[in-house]
Amino acid sequence: MRKTTPGRSYRTFYSFLAAILLMGWLNPQAVQATPAAPTIHAQAAAVIDVTSGRLLYNLRGDETLPIASLTKIMTAIVAIEHGKLSDTVTVGRNAFAKEGSSIYLHMGEEMSLENMLYGLMLRSGNDAATAIAEHVGGSEEGFVYLMNEKAKMLGLMHTHFQNPHGLDAKGHYSTANDLAKLTSYALKNQQFKEIVRTPSKTAPNPNDPWDYKWLNKNKMLRFYDGADGVKTGYTKIAKRCLVSSATRGGQQIAVVTLNDGDDWNDHRKLLDYGFANYPLTTLIGEGQEIEQGLITGAEFKYALATEEASHIERRLKLTTARTGSFGYRGKISVLLNGEEIGTVPVYDKISYRPSGSGEGSEPRAGGAFGSASDRKLIRLPSDWSDAFKKVLQSLLFDVQ
Repeated sequence: MRKTTPGRSYRTFYSFLAAILLMGWLNPQAVQATPAAPTIHAQAAAVIDVTSGRLLYNLRGDETLPIASLTKIMTAIVAIEHGKLSDTVTVGRNAFAKEGSSIYLHMGEEMSLENMLYGLMLRSGNDAATAIAEHVGGSEEGFVYLMNEKAKMLGLMHTHFQNPHGLDAKGHYSTANDLAKLTSYALKNQQFKEIVRTPSKTAPNPNDPWDYKWLNKNKMLRFYDGADGVKTGYTKIAKRCLVSSATRGGQQIAVVTLNDGDDWNDHRKLLDYGFANYPLTTLIGEGQEIEQGLITGAEFKYALATEEASHIERRLKLTTARTGSFGYRGKISVLLNGEEIGTVPVYDKISYRPSGSGEGSEPRAGGAFGSASDRKLIRLPSDWSDAFKKVLQSLLFDVQ
């Protein structure tokens, strides 16, 4: 049997080490590191940038678990989208004296849908949830159908609802990742955003000489700088559940934890982690002239770690036919590590419509415009315009 000398072993080891280091030098992506996340106590967790919808962190993010009153995030957004805030909601026998957390509505009591939503989200009223569901959906079952249809529409593949309040029930579950995506969607609705950020709310009380006054159960609104939502939850089976959000420097981040006995402190850590490591960065500006006669139709922002800057790529895809509406000429695809993370429409400059006209940055992996035969792919040259150079520089220096 052939023996290996110590000198030869060392040479072999150092040669192997040198090869690994050389591979990393030639391919920086191979050694690209993810920022280290803090230690937390949750069974499952997720962190999301609200603007871009990018999941920044997850711990067992796709594990299906009971979610308690985090259910009411879906209840609220479905009610806002399907109901009329000025509607009068009447409390029926199913809502009256509903078990669990309550805003203590009386049988037959009438309240506006808007005020009912404040009672739902600030005090987690199960009676309010049931009354809202019966008013908006015609019945609790009808409303739950709308909730599950909304979950499908949002691509929440590991979520299913059995009721509008979150009391434990077989087949009622979600995941940290799905709840993060739902929250990101809901926070883009101005009415929802206003409700969940409200520290306290006063509403007319027809049964007593004093008004209702509801203090928000979400302590993050008082304990974390910039906090602006979202919802607490607890049942004996689900344990402590929390979704929080905060805005700093124009960036809003949301955090989800499920079954977390130290959720207030863990949310502080995870929000700090998101803001410190994934600043919202402008990658493309609205109205930027990209080449003679062409202009971008929207801005594109993305939560981006510093070490990811060199892995961003932009590709301009133009249609050969000019039959698109309002001078539409194609789109810029933005890629991170070769994967499309979003697109921005491109127009003829003379026919460009400013923001608010119905055009905007498009979601990731959007459909192609036109067939493959009437498109051409252009890699953007490094000197395409001084204006757009500034946008490229923002990748490194312009944190919004």
